[in-house]
Amino acid sequence: MTEPQRSILYFDGVCNLCDGVVQFVIKRDKRKVFLFASLQSEAGQKAVDEAAQQGISADSVVLYKNGRYYIKSSAVLHTLTELGGMWKLANIAWVFPRVLRNVIYDWVARNRYRWFGKKDSCMIPTPELKSRFLD
Repeated sequence: MTEPQRSILYFDGVCNLCDGVVQFVIKRDKRKVFLFASLQSEAGQKAVDEAAQQGISADSVVLYKNGRYYIKSSAVLHTLTELGGMWKLANIAWVFPRVLRNVIYDWVARNRYRWFGKKDSCMIPTPELKSRFLD
């Protein structure tokens, strides 16, 4: 059996909502296909720069999968689909135009600190999760 292709989920490391999303994915990523990095980390900053070279502006959640960067609602939907199981039902949302999906995403992203709060620093992964986080 071949090892699954690894995807990297970049997230805002000081955002409580983003941290919750990472915890959600970790708990449901049974195949361990996801690696993680905060956007504030060296790996995160490199991803932001690479995404910018592809004309992509990254600010809260970015997914790197199969050589491509996905942002906003597309990053969320690809992530849910990759988790498999009942989360594949998220594929239904692809029927909505990206612009509409991203209006909702942007509204939540704009208000995430007000609604969910902000940390002073990025989370420190536990020793058993350390190997899944990039520096």
